[in-house]
Amino acid sequence: MKVIITGASGFVGQNVSKYLNEEKINIFAISMRNEWNCPGDADAIIHLAGKAHDTEDTSVADEYFKVNTELTKKIFNDFLHSDIKDFIYFSSVKAVADTVEDILYETQIAQPQTPYGKSKLLAEEYLLSCKLPCTKRLFIIRPCMIHGPGNKGNLNLLYKLVKKNVPWPLAAFDNERSFLSIDNLNFLILKLLTNKEIKSGIYNFADDDFVSTNELIEIIDEVLGKKTKQLKIYPFVIKSFSKIGDKLKFSLNSERLKKLTENYKVSNQKIKENLNIRHLPSSTKEGLIKTIKSFEHE
Repeated sequence: MKVIITGASGFVGQNVSKYLNEEKINIFAISMRNEWNCPGDADAIIHLAGKAHDTEDTSVADEYFKVNTELTKKIFNDFLHSDIKDFIYFSSVKAVADTVEDILYETQIAQPQTPYGKSKLLAEEYLLSCKLPCTKRLFIIRPCMIHGPGNKGNLNLLYKLVKKNVPWPLAAFDNERSFLSIDNLNFLILKLLTNKEIKSGIYNFADDDFVSTNELIEIIDEVLGKKTKQLKIYPFVIKSFSKIGDKLKFSLNSERLKKLTENYKVSNQKIKENLNIRHLPSSTKEGLIKTIKSFEHE
């Protein structure tokens, strides 16, 4: 089997490429810095290339639509006119909702609020509007926050805080959210490629269990052998400080506070039902511990 991967140089792309290679799948990595030309002799395209959500809020909105929407259209059009059978598009849960009241399912009506989410949704809508030949499959993947060894982001920020013995000031926020370990993502991608019984559609990718940020601090404590003091500061005080961070470019700004304290629970039931499995290979806690342990060697 030969698989084309766009965005293969990114965190997800590197991990997926390495994993699929180990599973004896030939990878043809495409750099999107060059002009896109579709290699026709492949079995599938995994379209990872895109402009990620900017937590510093410095990106121009048009950049998201140019990369996430228009580039996806071009690649998909080439796929439709090729002999390639499967197209796997990495969208995002943010194409549906920026906040989640209960649990996010694939059936929820999409109402993205950011240019990033809107650009991803527009790409989804275009793919679904095209007539798909009966010999081809289209998978729209909506992953939640992906993590794994080598990944930077909020988990790394939390790790550094705990390691420095900094008290955790957000303990008053009682939240639950979903994560996705790179190991579970790799497993699911391999299943999509090799299990021809799985039908085209939209699939959420998430680990099995929900975790609060306070529980994350405890897991980091467990890895480091520490006991972080958790401070229950009034949320309105923290939110006021984060707004100051927006203006002064502090590490804690409104966007990062939202990511650390919001409820964002994502259901992975649909993909598991299609695979006829009850649990993903790596538990939520196992995946988080593996990622956190990797920070010790940086």
